[in-house]
Amino acid sequence: MQSFLFEASIFLLATVIAVPIAARLGLGSVLGYLCAGFAIGPLLGLVSNTEDLQHFAEFGVVMMLFLIGLELEPHALWDMRHRLLGLGGLQIALTTVAITLGGLMLGLAVQTAIAVGLILALSSTAIVLQTLSEKRLMQTSGGRSIFSVLLTQDIAVIPMLVLLPLLAMSGAHGHTDAHDSHAAITLVDTLPAWGVALVTMGFIAAIIIGGVYGARPLFRYIHAAHLPEMFTAVALLIVVGIGFLMNLVGLSPALGTFLAGVVLANSEFRHELESDIAPFKGLLLGLFFITVGAGIDLERLLQAPLTIFGLTLAVIFVKALVLLGLGLVFGLRRRGLILFTLGLAQAGEFGFVLVSIGAQQSVLAPALASQLLLVIALSMLITPLLFLIYERLAKSLSESDTALEPDVIDSSGPVIIAGIGRFGQIVNRLVRSTGIKTVVLDHDMKTIQMMRQFGFKGFFGDPTRPELLHAAGIESAGVLVAALDDPKATTKLVAYARRIRPDLHIIARARDRTHVFRLYQAGANDIVREMFDSSLRAGRYVLENTGMSEFEAAAAEQAFFQHDRLTVRELAKVWDPAIPALENPAYVARAQELEKELEDVLFDAMGQQAKTDGPA
Repeated sequence: MQSFLFEASIFLLATVIAVPIAARLGLGSVLGYLCAGFAIGPLLGLVSNTEDLQHFAEFGVVMMLFLIGLELEPHALWDMRHRLLGLGGLQIALTTVAITLGGLMLGLAVQTAIAVGLILALSSTAIVLQTLSEKRLMQTSGGRSIFSVLLTQDIAVIPMLVLLPLLAMSGAHGHTDAHDSHAAITLVDTLPAWGVALVTMGFIAAIIIGGVYGARPLFRYIHAAHLPEMFTAVALLIVVGIGFLMNLVGLSPALGTFLAGVVLANSEFRHELESDIAPFKGLLLGLFFITVGAGIDLERLLQAPLTIFGLTLAVIFVKALVLLGLGLVFGLRRRGLILFTLGLAQAGEFGFVLVSIGAQQSVLAPALASQLLLVIALSMLITPLLFLIYERLAKSLSESDTALEPDVIDSSGPVIIAGIGRFGQIVNRLVRSTGIKTVVLDHDMKTIQMMRQFGFKGFFGDPTRPELLHAAGIESAGVLVAALDDPKATTKLVAYARRIRPDLHIIARARDRTHVFRLYQAGANDIVREMFDSSLRAGRYVLENTGMSEFEAAAAEQAFFQHDRLTVRELAKVWDPAIPALENPAYVARAQELEKELEDVLFDAMGQQAKTDGPA
């Protein structure tokens, strides 16, 4: 017990130290977990046997796929069938062939080379999906293609598990006595092929039928107990129970829970399931990543570092080459193509399982199996760095987009609108509908082209560039609307416009209160926080539906608006850009005073309104 508590403390301490540091450096939490595991395992030797813990932590992957399934309705999965079969199937086939040929060139036997090719064709579902989710890349074209391939790979694990023993039977390393194998015993071990197919289809059908017809009555029964912890228990039962059933027939638990998630995607209890499972998923995934880092055999790595690192980089290069070709064939371009190529170039966690079975079945020699485990772990460790490379390349592509030649501006008007996103579009439509001419500038070519399709004229170029502003008629304009998405660019634009035109009326879009202060100092006349007015209106609706009359709610809204303007002006006087607001005593003290005044202001405003609305 004492040893368990010590190791648990070490795991938690390493996590608390490494993960926040990695996140603050922009490296992502996955790399933090991997580095934490490497530090407490092979580097410092604080934990030793992590194999049993890794099997437990793999449930994080199972839970993650269950949650992904909850986000996908069945028709969405059907719509992905071409990418699942085409893109995913070709990736597995071509990568297996390429790595098999590489293995043959290195002197491996045919059966062994095929086994290595199958193992390394897989990618890391856990690391890749977690990183895509953190970086909000899942809904991009590259992210969706990556998900299709990962799902196909998870399905492909099933025939791979069947194929590995057949390779051993072909004589890769001689005959293996069944009694010497430590592979898990399943219900289908003694069945003929048609019996295995029937049992497998029966289990999958049971999951679908149970999800469609049994889940709702079960959840309604649990809901009637009014015990929130019972929902958590049922959610865990679904994931663990389906994982157990899948193991019984030799299928991937992750695949089974993903299928259950898809079936339950239309359920009214979907969001409850998500909120109950998500915390366990996060903890177990983190634990899984730590065990991967801790499982690196540093001693064997140091014996032949050039060989191991060379093989790891070779695997990443070969997989990236195959992915690049497939991405081009399936229509991926630019950032989507780079994300797809680099995101799947590593080996995967299911490779650990396949290597173990391959060694048990004598398909892989012990020395080769040990090398493969190191290559898989190191490639997973390198994956966050590949995503950092993607971000650098994606940023350079964005910069090259804006480096296009700006349009020649052939018109001017009394109003210049810089930035035509959601905010600027509404301003432009309102002003133009009254007959006032506007000159619209934006640095996003796609947005300008979309405007032109709807009959609105706009000019492409960076609105913060002085020559573009002068071409747009900044010297004669009466109003400048600074509505750029980038707060720094907006502040830069306002400061320049105020410097060259002290008499110009500048209306600026602000991201938050701190940005308001910066724009105030830069010289903006009117500053509009992008969410303030909509939030204020929502607050008025709340008041109207909690007992206040429309007049009282309107009075409270107007009083709050006026007091907030006063608050911003007062706080701007004590705000110091060199000191964080919460560390500025004068700012905090003044903010507290003004907040206390707000309640009195609102009561006074509603009192006045009540007198006005009272009987004559």
